Amino acid sequence: MNNIKEQASNIFENYKKDFIKLNEYLYNNPELGLQEYKACEAHTQILKSHGFNIEKGFANLKTAFKASFKKGKGPKIAILAEYDALPVIGHGCGHNIFGVTSIATGIIIKNIMENLDLNGEILVIGTPAEETNGAKVNMAKLGVFNEIDVAMAVHPCGTTHFRSGSSYAMEAIQFTFKGKTAHAAASPHEGINALDSVIILFNSINALRQQTLETSRIHGIISKGGEAANIIPDLAVANFYVRAKTLKDLKELVEKVKNCAKGAALATGATLEITNYETSFADLVTNKKLSDLYEKNLKLLGVTDIRERESFGSTDMGDVSHCCPTIHPNFPLTSEHLTGHTIEFACATIKPEAYKGMKEACLGMTLTALELFSNKLLLKEIKEEFNETFKK
Repeated sequence: MNNIKEQASNIFENYKKDFIKLNEYLYNNPELGLQEYKACEAHTQILKSHGFNIEKGFANLKTAFKASFKKGKGPKIAILAEYDALPVIGHGCGHNIFGVTSIATGIIIKNIMENLDLNGEILVIGTPAEETNGAKVNMAKLGVFNEIDVAMAVHPCGTTHFRSGSSYAMEAIQFTFKGKTAHAAASPHEGINALDSVIILFNSINALRQQTLETSRIHGIISKGGEAANIIPDLAVANFYVRAKTLKDLKELVEKVKNCAKGAALATGATLEITNYETSFADLVTNKKLSDLYEKNLKLLGVTDIRERESFGSTDMGDVSHCCPTIHPNFPLTSEHLTGHTIEFACATIKPEAYKGMKEACLGMTLTALELFSNKLLLKEIKEEFNETFKK
């Protein structure tokens, strides 16, 4: 294993300039979800140059891709890449270095597989729009991950390495209330105030919070509330994220929130339309045996500070974790605390110290994948844990 570790490290260093160049290119050319044309092209070009077979437009998504290298018959291991940015602040979630970490891992694994008696298939799957529409959700529905033995991705963060933990199941709900306009001073009695419906909705949800689990989250905005103060608003819209620790808890909470909206419509006489304005995400269920293997390999690299992390919002990696054994740990960009979705976080992704944590994540995933290619019993145990977790 020490010999393989040294090989992996040398391969990373040999191509480090290419990885840095790609990371900085993505940083300087941020693209929103499903518009990541430059990122998709840049990722696939470097993977193609390293001998991967490339499929663009993967899973019916123009900015998704699948890169594969197969040697003989063996396990299928997928490394997932993200590369979408945020409005205004660019790569404030670090998906530039996230994507580069994933393709670097694939390149290192392929190089080592070619020179060792290891059979299997390494896949690097480009997954757009994690911040909004969550391409992995659509891929999961299409069965992309059903034939995958193991899926891995490591997200950047601050401070230190964090174990793969959990995330919230999430549903993005839009409530559209329609009423009737009227002069707000001369004939308010002839109107139906859609904005009142939204205000009642917020008050009802605030009252509901006392009866929700401590781990649940409900947060929303009024995206449309009227045109002028002297006109009774005939249209008002509220967008909410509803989150819970499990899909079961989410289903129950969403029903209660929807009932708040129905009550608001009934109280005002407005009509109500309920839709999903973004893709809903399942909760992340970490495969513990796979997580332990990754952590063991990080320690082989000399990483000693690996911490637990509380639930951190929602991610479409959750949907992957319901299809196959999955981990989604974190690697540090810096030893300092960072807050996600900030300009400071984006800037940290291209600083020299970021490549230390990136390399550790690459080598950690590489050693994990190579061990699974060679150890059928260990892979069996990982899959048995998955089957036990999700048995009907």
